Amino acid sequence: MDSIDPSVRKSTADTEFDQNKVLANARQQAIRRKYEDIFIVDIDAHHYESDSYDEILAYIESPILRNEIRHQGWGRNGVMTPDGTYQNMGGRIARLNGRMTEKAPAGVHRDITLTKRWMDAMGIDSICLFPTPMLTLGAVPRRDVENELARAYGHWLCDTVLAKEPRIKSMLYLPFNDPDACVRMVEELGDRKGVIGFMVTAPHRRGCFENVYMRLYSMLQERNLPLGFHGSYSWHEQTFSTFNRFITVHALGFSFFNMAHMANWVINALPERFPKLKTVWIESGLAWVPFLMQRLDSEFMMRTSEAPGLKRKPSEYMREMYFTSQPMEAVDNREALEVTFKMINAETQLLYASDYPHWDMDLPSTIYDLPFLSEQAKRNILGLNAQRLFNLEPIYSDEKLARRAARIAAQ
Repeated sequence: MDSIDPSVRKSTADTEFDQNKVLANARQQAIRRKYEDIFIVDIDAHHYESDSYDEILAYIESPILRNEIRHQGWGRNGVMTPDGTYQNMGGRIARLNGRMTEKAPAGVHRDITLTKRWMDAMGIDSICLFPTPMLTLGAVPRRDVENELARAYGHWLCDTVLAKEPRIKSMLYLPFNDPDACVRMVEELGDRKGVIGFMVTAPHRRGCFENVYMRLYSMLQERNLPLGFHGSYSWHEQTFSTFNRFITVHALGFSFFNMAHMANWVINALPERFPKLKTVWIESGLAWVPFLMQRLDSEFMMRTSEAPGLKRKPSEYMREMYFTSQPMEAVDNREALEVTFKMINAETQLLYASDYPHWDMDLPSTIYDLPFLSEQAKRNILGLNAQRLFNLEPIYSDEKLARRAARIAAQ
């Protein structure tokens, strides 16, 4: 394991925050492992859209709702629901507390500058950018608030970030409580630059099998736009309300909600109805996938009449889906991790994800350092699988290109 650079500890007390100091050790990892020779794509990166709250609200069509949301504060200070986000661990995560004091040059949107700064430090060439407070927006009781904030954020992100930086992509947030609003999002933004798919945040309480969503899935399939299900949590889930620690809610919530969507997706034969629609299961780890494969297969073999649309076992459909790596459990149990990788066909179906800047982020080394992976498997998971799935142009960072050129010149 790489040692921690002393400057990383020192930076937490600096008045002026600098991601380059916090990520100094990550940059050294990238140099030592020669990431300049590997196309690395991060399929789960985040920013705090609440930092640009007033810019986003300007895209809300209704002046009445725009004013109400502005004063109600949904999304401001990183809070969509009474859950909060708990991502800064009581102030101990410097990159979250310090982001507002970090300097950025004029002329380029701040989110672009700061995002590329951490990407370069970690050796990442391209990312799929997601919001943070909006991940719990589906639990807000008013459908019109979710609809308008989702649409405003999508238009703002396309205009302000995606159109101006080719290394930053996104699967746009779908207001899943309203199927018609989801369709409108795809119609308006599906062809915009940098949009590589659409995403459902997992804590929604509507069944993904409902007929009202079939038009949405058909549109995504026709446009070859993958559908992602992004894990999250809700302390207001009835069973979760018995938990007295955030770590419990976080550990179970991120997996539970995606397990629920996956079970509904497979048992209701949506892979058969939409065979060309690719699904991506994001930020819920990997340990739940073998469990659900075995559990659904066992139930299906005993009660096949309850899933008449399936032509194969549930696990066979799941092995054709895509999963993101973070947070990767069992890193201290390589045997269990290797079995998990085999069960999900990781060499072709797993996508690297960092979840930066959240507290449980994973560097590319979590994949690169796995001893049971071949060199080709590492390259696939770190970037080539994502390149194939999302039809990405391989654009390398300037820092990587400079390191590669310097090495060639020295030979």
